[in-house]
Amino acid sequence: MTTSASVPTGPDSAIVRRGTVTDRLVDANERYADAFTDPGMDARPVLHVAVVACMDARLDLHAALGLELGDCHTIRNAGGVVTDDVIRSLTISQRKLGTRSIVLIHHTGCGLESITEDFRNELELEVGQRPAWAVEAFRDVDQDVRQSMQRVRTSPFLLHTDEVRGFVFDVKTGLLREIDPA
Repeated sequence: MTTSASVPTGPDSAIVRRGTVTDRLVDANERYADAFTDPGMDARPVLHVAVVACMDARLDLHAALGLELGDCHTIRNAGGVVTDDVIRSLTISQRKLGTRSIVLIHHTGCGLESITEDFRNELELEVGQRPAWAVEAFRDVDQDVRQSMQRVRTSPFLLHTDEVRGFVFDVKTGLLREIDPA
C-alpha cells in the first residue's frame, strides 16, 4: 500500500530532485502544471455549497462526497470548528460568491478530543504569550457538531441559514452520520 507520503521509487523517482517535503510538493506541482489546462471556471461553486470540515489528513472530502473541482467551497481547520474566521469565509462565500447550503463535517477520532484548553496555558508558559484563540477542544463530537450548527444558524452575517446540516465522518468506514440539531 502506498500513501501520498510515500517516497517514489522506480522511473519517477528521479523527478524528485530535492529532499524536503515542500520540495516534493513543488516538484509535483511542476508535473501537474505541465499537463494543466485552464478549466474556465470562476470562483462561484457550481453546487452553491460550502463545506466546513476538520483539517485531518484522513478526510478526502472530494472523494467522500463525490465532488469535482469547482463544486464547492471547502473551509478546513482543526476540528472543523465554526470560529469567527470560518464565519468570515462563509459570509464571503454566501454574499459574494453565491453559496446557499452549508455542510459541517467533524469526524471520529479527532485530535481535539484528546487535548484540553490547558494547551493555551502550556503555550503561554513556553512562549511567554497567551494565544488569543480558543483551542475549541471537545469530548462529545455530536454535541460539538450541534454547537457548530448553532453558531452558523445564529450568525447575523450569513444570509442563508435554512440549509445547514452537520455530520460525523467515520474514519474507519468512510460513512457520514447526520447529527440532529436538537
